[in-house]
Amino acid sequence: MELILKETINSLGQEGDVVKVKPGFGRNYLLPKGKAVIANAQNKALFEKNRAIIEARLAKERKEAEALAKKLAGISVEITQLVGEDERLFGSVTSGDICEKLAEHNIHIDKRQIVLPNPIKTVGVTTVPIKVGFEITADIQIKVSAKDTNE
Repeated sequence: MELILKETINSLGQEGDVVKVKPGFGRNYLLPKGKAVIANAQNKALFEKNRAIIEARLAKERKEAEALAKKLAGISVEITQLVGEDERLFGSVTSGDICEKLAEHNIHIDKRQIVLPNPIKTVGVTTVPIKVGFEITADIQIKVSAKDTNE
């Protein structure tokens, strides 16, 4: 099934791209959610007419994402947590915790942009990638340390 994307989808492509997907994915997800339209002659002509506008918007979004990636590069975030035996945390450090710490540095991102396959459960330094745009990521350092129990 050929579709034209109405918005950028990380696993498929950018807005305006013509993509081939399995019929079930297109019929059950992309079309009902309004994320794509069927790639017929009429829709292709409409997207070609609006291509300059779409490309200008994508270039602007890419520039903003690259600026954010540059801002994130080299940032180190320190998070303190209560620690038990074997340097294991009581609880864990999640993408929400990282998002809050980044907000303290005046960097506001959505927690879904933080690529954290599993929560951090040990003390130490971890490199965490952040998706700032389509095919643009930035790595930050997360330093998890033991909280002083006398506080």
